Amino acid sequence: MDNEKKKVLTIIVPCYNEQETARIFFNAIADISQKTALKELEVNTLFVNDGSSDGTLNVIKELASESKHVKYLSLSRNFGKESSIYAGLENANADYVAIMDVDLQDPPELLEEMYLSIKNEHFDCVATRRSTREGEPIIRSFFARQFYKIINLISQTEIVDGARDFRLMTRQMADSILMLRESNRFSKGIFSWVGFSVKWLTYENKERVAGQTKWSFWNLFGYSINGIIAFSEIPLAFVSILGIIISFVSFVLILIIVVRKLTWGDPVAGWASLAAMITFIGGLQMFCLGIIGQYLAKAYVESKKRPIYIIKESHLHAD
Repeated sequence: MDNEKKKVLTIIVPCYNEQETARIFFNAIADISQKTALKELEVNTLFVNDGSSDGTLNVIKELASESKHVKYLSLSRNFGKESSIYAGLENANADYVAIMDVDLQDPPELLEEMYLSIKNEHFDCVATRRSTREGEPIIRSFFARQFYKIINLISQTEIVDGARDFRLMTRQMADSILMLRESNRFSKGIFSWVGFSVKWLTYENKERVAGQTKWSFWNLFGYSINGIIAFSEIPLAFVSILGIIISFVSFVLILIIVVRKLTWGDPVAGWASLAAMITFIGGLQMFCLGIIGQYLAKAYVESKKRPIYIIKESHLHAD
């Protein structure tokens, strides 16, 4: 039994301008790996450098030279966190795969419970969600909560409120995620869409260990729009229903105008209200075209079949 080969856990860590946190993160993982049930496994850390413009890659290379349990991919440019996650999943040759943020907002101490839940309780995935949003700006927290309410109302795929990308899964589930090769990726939805048995762990929000977040309000807003388009066709149905309602109301108004003209002769006045109505309808049309345009734009991008990421440099098979 002592000579039996250990199973492998690879932790995928997307990095974009995280030179201050990479070493702190690795030290925390190395400590957890030696003091918990993770000792049963060979724990490797796969950093995915997402086109960082600071010294992130140099720090990762230093870590790789110091430990055989550090691997890395360096992408040719900044493709975004979603692409980095996909790159990690595709290049992680392991029995178990975990996804974590490098800033330690994802508590490494949960990894032991996640692993034991998969091993002993036979879950395919153990995922995490935040119980609070303490430390976040109030406006961001408000819009985040509204997003989850809206997307769960209009989508058949359930997205858990407060869900994080931090999760540990079996190789089978990771391979199933890799089957979804869409360019416009919304991982929280993809994780739910593929199914499998999932256990949820809840924890309180934690502050970054160092550095600044790379997610602005508008980045998150665009990400939420991407999620809605990727996992719901309801906005398109809304446009159709709105068009039917407006057409019906317009038809009724035309009948009223004709009857009024025939009955009273009605010299029409009120150009201001007419101008307001035209402006309102015109704005509504632009809004509806914008919704349709978003779906067309996403379909256009998918039709190009461009690669989700491009690797410039890798350190996967070095001893």
